[in-house]
Amino acid sequence: MNLNEIAFPKLGWEFTVSPDALVIGGFAIKWYAICIAVGVILAYIYAIPRLKKNGLDDDKAFNCVFLGFIGAIIGARAYYVLMTLNVYNWDFLSIINIRDGGLAIYGGIIGAILFAFVASRIWKVRFIPLLDVAAPSFLIGQAIGRWGNFFNQEAFGSNTELPWGMTGGRIQSYLAQNVINIYTDTGVVVDPMLPVHPCFLYESLWCIAGFLLIHFFYSKIRTFDGELILVYAAWYGFGRAAIESFRTDSLMIGNIRVSQLLGVITAVIAVGLIVYLSIRTKKKNIPLYKDTEEAAAVIAAVAAREKEYADKKAEKAAEKAAKKAEKSRELERDLKPDEKLIDDDESEE
Repeated sequence: MNLNEIAFPKLGWEFTVSPDALVIGGFAIKWYAICIAVGVILAYIYAIPRLKKNGLDDDKAFNCVFLGFIGAIIGARAYYVLMTLNVYNWDFLSIINIRDGGLAIYGGIIGAILFAFVASRIWKVRFIPLLDVAAPSFLIGQAIGRWGNFFNQEAFGSNTELPWGMTGGRIQSYLAQNVINIYTDTGVVVDPMLPVHPCFLYESLWCIAGFLLIHFFYSKIRTFDGELILVYAAWYGFGRAAIESFRTDSLMIGNIRVSQLLGVITAVIAVGLIVYLSIRTKKKNIPLYKDTEEAAAVIAAVAAREKEYADKKAEKAAEKAAKKAEKSRELERDLKPDEKLIDDDESEE
């Protein structure tokens, strides 16, 4: 197969898709980057209106979200490079080149949370309620971003006879070159010429299901701050651990799939915390932050700031209109008598 060919043989689907969406003057814009950007934008659109509903100053919280995004990119790349350091051989330009992929979601999550936490301390934003807003947004970004793996032909699994099994030129090339390493690391025998599990698709669908679960159910019944981010951690952790078992291109430490191990640990801890904090909240009758006087004061301050901004904007608009009217009157006064006469004659006619 051509490297850019992708096929779902049992469905009769065939595509020719380059990892490059657009090439301008020798510079390639990758589909991978576009998918991540679209995921981030949609996550942002979803999150911003919900900040004030959770008692957060949206302007200050946006600073945390923005730095969290930067942290996500740095963390995702750092995690991936550390797990595959022998490939990069400390070549700085190769390490920072993310256009061809090489971002690990767990590293992105860690980086986003760390950077957002630092930002929350600087701008004095309640961090746990912020994470509850971010939880479903994470799932939106991941669901869309995973499709970058489709264009790059990565994040696939072992052979399958299921109807949606996929193959591609790059997939076949990778498997042919790594068939021995895959068997050594995982004990899985793969045939490069046969269809494989589209693990990127599984994870995208799992994230969409998690988003719907949180948005339509848990966001309505949550009882304590931090519940949504813990539900996210449990949902994604269990799903990632299961999906990772199919993969043949996992990041490995010895014979251990790193993301699978992290997924199980994260999910177990998250479930334990959900149980503990639910009992503690009920016993001590702890309110959600959005229902506290502090949150009410924050929202009142935001409303006052927005009103002040609107008043200033209206004042400037009125001043501009007054100046425009005054200028028109000055022009009319400066009009020569003969021009006025001509105008009067024309009006009489």
